[in-house]
Amino acid sequence: METPKYKRIMLKLSGEALSGENGFGIDFNVATRIAQEIKDLVDMGIEIGAVVGGGNIWRGRSGEGMDRTTADYMGMLATCINALALQDSLENLGVNTRVQTAIEMREIAEPFIRRRAMRHLEKGRVVIFAAGTGNPYFSTDTTAALRAAEIEADVILLAKKVDGVYDKDPHKYNDAKKYDKLNYIQVLEQGLQVMDSTATSLCMDNNIPILVFGLDEPGNIKKAIMGEKIGTLVSKE
Repeated sequence: METPKYKRIMLKLSGEALSGENGFGIDFNVATRIAQEIKDLVDMGIEIGAVVGGGNIWRGRSGEGMDRTTADYMGMLATCINALALQDSLENLGVNTRVQTAIEMREIAEPFIRRRAMRHLEKGRVVIFAAGTGNPYFSTDTTAALRAAEIEADVILLAKKVDGVYDKDPHKYNDAKKYDKLNYIQVLEQGLQVMDSTATSLCMDNNIPILVFGLDEPGNIKKAIMGEKIGTLVSKE
């Protein structure tokens, strides 16, 4: 059996990934498929942290009059709903899971405590980090980068609707060029839509590689773990 390239990972899922073709809410058939792919990794001994966005439920301010801080806190709560949905899908498959939130809500999840998260990972539990960083003005991309640094993840697996990073939107331009490899500076200077600039800078400062790949094709998460050439790798090289 081949040896996985990574031992401990941070899996970043967009909220839209859970909505499937609906574009809104949660498609539990899709959630179950993603959970099965995660279970396959757990069975291989991979330690997994995960961050799920909230865009399938709430995306930013609704109208110019809404306060940015309020809108961001609403987005954090949306990520908690998605985290519980993913937890339920995983546990239906027999995967031990913990949700840790940056905003305390003891009745449904643990508060984020780094040492406890590390212990869960060592015991083979999937840890889902919800409620962002607990602060407004930070995205779930930044949450993924921050938690990845804190749990000492080997890589961030950034699962998206597109199969990598392009120089322009491949849905709009037929001549869009896909990158196989990029460094952090290229991403920042060219304004490529990998992660937001805060998250990219955090990964650069802590030397955490980012692998951007498409989630729609089943089995891609495992391919990424095994080091197969899929998507776009962003690193210091």
